Amino acid sequence: MRQFLSRRSMVGVATASVAALTLAGCAGGTSYDYLSEADIATEINDCVATYAGETVEIYTTIIEPESTLFQESFLEFEECTGIIIEWNGDQAFEEQIAVRVEGGTAPDLAIFPQPGLLAAFADDLVPASPALESSVDTNYTADWKLYGSVEDSLYAAPLGANVKSFVWYSPKTFADNGWDIPTTWDELLALSDEIAGGDFAGNAWCAGIESGAATGWAATDWMEDLMLRFQTAETYDAWVDNSMPFNDPKVLEVLEAAGSILKNPDYVGNVSAIATTSFSEGGFGVVDGSCAMHRQASFLGGILVGDAGATIVGPDETGVEGGISTFYFPGRSADDSPALGGGEFVASFTDKPAAQIVQYYLTTPEWNNKKAALGGWFSPNLGLDTANVADPVNKVAVEILQNATTFRFDASDLMPGEVGAGSFWTEMTAWIAEDKADQAVLDAIQATWPAS
Repeated sequence: MRQFLSRRSMVGVATASVAALTLAGCAGGTSYDYLSEADIATEINDCVATYAGETVEIYTTIIEPESTLFQESFLEFEECTGIIIEWNGDQAFEEQIAVRVEGGTAPDLAIFPQPGLLAAFADDLVPASPALESSVDTNYTADWKLYGSVEDSLYAAPLGANVKSFVWYSPKTFADNGWDIPTTWDELLALSDEIAGGDFAGNAWCAGIESGAATGWAATDWMEDLMLRFQTAETYDAWVDNSMPFNDPKVLEVLEAAGSILKNPDYVGNVSAIATTSFSEGGFGVVDGSCAMHRQASFLGGILVGDAGATIVGPDETGVEGGISTFYFPGRSADDSPALGGGEFVASFTDKPAAQIVQYYLTTPEWNNKKAALGGWFSPNLGLDTANVADPVNKVAVEILQNATTFRFDASDLMPGEVGAGSFWTEMTAWIAEDKADQAVLDAIQATWPAS
């Protein structure tokens, strides 16, 4: 008998065991049959294989080679339960999911890469069962539950995650120059001043925001990270939905803070060149020693390894030439640790029992640790042990997620397309390339916000 679920995973199961096999759920006048948490645990732990031979399709954007490790992570579960998981990766997911739903061929489970896209299908989805909601409450923070919810009702459980609140640096460069890792925003600026005024041959910071038709998104990430540091989470949310205008004085304060680094020639050298430097090449200087720091998401490591010859190392590996690591992009105080990032959410278009069991299993610490141990992946699951995360950068990412005082999704991904993937990008580019004034940038973005 394989004990997939730990005692922590079983919180609430004992009291749920008196429930009937199915629970009646109701949303929008539709009734659903839900398995109890105790019955799901029995299927997973005791290998009773009540639903052996049933297939559960998971439709997703995740394709090979990443999908291979997902499929490997399901092998013991499939052997135990007899449920067959059909992984269907499609890079055209965002367009095709609507086609499939409209055509009556919706998948059993779908992995949504954006909360906004998830919300668009709320009327077609099956609301989370009490069992699934209990597991999400136990294994994730309230912020993550929020992003899987629509109008306060949970529809989807968190899956994988990415973190953007990183500063990339070379431990060797820092050690050679006697620099300490900053733990507050003021310490970060003080370090930048020290580097700019010292004997270091390079710049304190390097950056790049060019990305073809998406040029400017890397600058919006600076704004989003700093909005979480200079303002409250509630202000961030108001900014995202425009209940606080984009040209509000609070947003201006944040843009000015971003400019104190990105538009400071003492820190970055040629400011306008940032607009024509690709986001991937923007961090090359950390590897070759032409800059000390670069703010970018966790995914940058793979780019620098592949394209710049870097080696990802731990913070204590100070003797590695070309070694790169990360530290947390600090908040206003050492106790303030907001995190910016993204992730995926697993929603269901059916209440069939086999799908409920799979959806629940993906929320357990047991599966999350199994998947992380296979490499190249991490999640916001509170039961994820960093010992199962081999990559030192991903270890830091997990620690950031588990210790975050606030977590918020990338704002531009949540805003209307004409703003988040339109004027926000183009105006931030003009801010860098043309030295467009702060207030003018914000006024121009606000002018493009669609009428409600």
